[in-house]
Amino acid sequence: MVLVYSDDKKLTLELLNKAQELGKELHKKVIAVTIGHEEFAKEFLEHGADVVIVIETSLQQFKAEEYTSILQSIMKDHGNEVVLIGSNKNGKELAARLAAKLDAGCVMDCLKVSLHDKKLTTERIVYSGNAIAVEEFTTAPQIITIQPKVFDPLPRNEHHKGEIVKKKIEPEHSPSKIVKTQEMKSEGVNVEDAEIIVSCGRGFKKKEDIKLVSDLADVLKGRTVGCSRPIAADLKWLSEDHWIGLSGHKVKPKLYIACGISGQIQHIAGMRDSGVIVAINKDPEALIFKSADYGIVGDLYEVLPKLTSAIKEKIG
Repeated sequence: MVLVYSDDKKLTLELLNKAQELGKELHKKVIAVTIGHEEFAKEFLEHGADVVIVIETSLQQFKAEEYTSILQSIMKDHGNEVVLIGSNKNGKELAARLAAKLDAGCVMDCLKVSLHDKKLTTERIVYSGNAIAVEEFTTAPQIITIQPKVFDPLPRNEHHKGEIVKKKIEPEHSPSKIVKTQEMKSEGVNVEDAEIIVSCGRGFKKKEDIKLVSDLADVLKGRTVGCSRPIAADLKWLSEDHWIGLSGHKVKPKLYIACGISGQIQHIAGMRDSGVIVAINKDPEALIFKSADYGIVGDLYEVLPKLTSAIKEKIG
């Protein structure tokens, strides 16, 4: 069977798309697992799961040791050969522990998963985005973590038949303790769900000039500003909420406008799946133009105000 788990509901729905595809090719059922969230079960069925296992437990928060034990128990009962886990912070820790416990192969942050000659093959970015590693499993179980936004959820199908199974599991408690959790300060920006993003890069001379990007985003009704690594990590002009790239957020908007961004592979890796990409840069040889659908060669300080004004006039 193909098992799917993530503590992020949206990411679980995305993983179910690939799980369904693999399940059909392998002639296996798809099992989705939710720990402590029975309210998600029906939705998982409608998006492709054949079986949803709802784990009833007294655990109050994620702990990798206990969650690993829960998945181990499920895999022992169902003989799962392929395990897809959401590649967020908790998912990566969970996948690594599970692989170590089962002496299984594990590939992190996959962008592609497919079958070749009946062997599960993955692709992932390595060397800071300068290469793609193609890796093939030779033994089972096969554990894979997949990043957000790699796959779209399947369309909702209220008539998809499946089974919801409630299972009570109380794993042996680990001696480790979570002493304190502190939420990272956020500006309330969610670039991962934005449909229109206007991003700024090192082409801007000072922090105040980012208003040019904000003005364009407002006119486009997008209201979402992104940035490349130097703006968030080096200059600190914007918070990491805005950072798009290999080490930042991966986005998939309908429209992505890159302003003053050179187009290094680390940034491209975070926005390459955007619907339409527009690049504005004064350097005609900038790498960003190779990834763009439309390009404007010019000084952003001249182009952005005119573009904002033209769009404002066009859409009223």
